[in-house]
Amino acid sequence: MFGENEKNVSKLKDFWVEFFADRRDGGHRSSAEEFISMEAKEKLFHLNGGKTLLDFGCGAGELLVYYAPEYEQLVGVDFSASMLDEASKKVRERRYENILLIQADDKTVWDKLDCSFDRITAAGVVQYLTFQEIDSFIFNASNYLNKGGKIVLFDILDPRLYPLWKIGLFSQDASFLNILRKVGFEFKVMLSASLNNHPKDILGFSHNPNAIKKIAEKYNFEATFVKSMYYEYKYHAIMSRTSEALEF
Repeated sequence: MFGENEKNVSKLKDFWVEFFADRRDGGHRSSAEEFISMEAKEKLFHLNGGKTLLDFGCGAGELLVYYAPEYEQLVGVDFSASMLDEASKKVRERRYENILLIQADDKTVWDKLDCSFDRITAAGVVQYLTFQEIDSFIFNASNYLNKGGKIVLFDILDPRLYPLWKIGLFSQDASFLNILRKVGFEFKVMLSASLNNHPKDILGFSHNPNAIKKIAEKYNFEATFVKSMYYEYKYHAIMSRTSEALEF
């Protein structure tokens, strides 16, 4: 179903594992608390309630600590020990006692959970998963979702907008010459990555909403797609069971 290209793409994941191994920040557009706070408010609006939350790929916990006051119990998951170390510091600084941190990836996390959730979310994570891995993630997440719950995938790279953003088309100083320079630079980056068997883009894969929709429908979810407020080249996918779709 997923083809030979899917297998080739999977081989590149080791690069990202190494890349994030010692990282201590989530790579948000700005690390300023004012920006993180605004981004968290947007995401909380789309999460729209619930009492328990699983934040897969919580990273350094920048968003997780803003989610904490809105939920009775939260579980933050990341494969990077350095990221979780930073998340743990933030949790202790704010004296939150309703957050459990777990080190795991998209394959091992499910065996480490002992409860289900009202909301399962991942922000800036889907771009590092292949379609087959997204399929598996949604299937597994569906088995840990409470009745009336939602799976919300934030900040997915939009293949229709991301290439335009990369060449500076959305920039305030966009000009034919600047765009031409960026096109040349991106071509060199892609060529170098191909020669070194590295991902062609450090931000991962872009996924068309229609492809995400098909996976969601496969597991009886209806997906609503909304544009990200703070990343003009990203979108969010909000999923609920087909029988509960009227909640949207």
